[in-house]
Amino acid sequence: MTPTRPGRLSPAMSGAVALLACGALLPVLAVLGELRPTWLALAAFATVCAALGRYSRPAAAPLIALSGRLFHNGFVEHRHGVLGWSGFGAEAAHFLLLALAALLFSLPGSLPRHVLPTSRARARRHRAA
Repeated sequence: MTPTRPGRLSPAMSGAVALLACGALLPVLAVLGELRPTWLALAAFATVCAALGRYSRPAAAPLIALSGRLFHNGFVEHRHGVLGWSGFGAEAAHFLLLALAALLFSLPGSLPRHVLPTSRARARRHRAA
């Protein structure tokens, strides 16, 4: 297992923050008049998922996407917090869009850091040879 950069949220914490962030997005969409199933509302949730993915580990992407999907389905597609079923294709496409947004932005932070050798390390290597 390669260490990730410090400051990455654990999957559980990412899911909790995603619930809060998606809940905070709803009043913004309401002020804009976009609490209806449009591409702008879905793009806003994808942007929130991508922003959270930036500070999360890749394993958290499904949790972030699930949070975004629950709020989008319950408050944007079907009003008053009622979850509805729009068919497997639509549900899977929306979930995959949100999951890919979170995953793509979490991957760069999961790569191992490349540490350049310092002059002190080069001097030690040179003395050892």
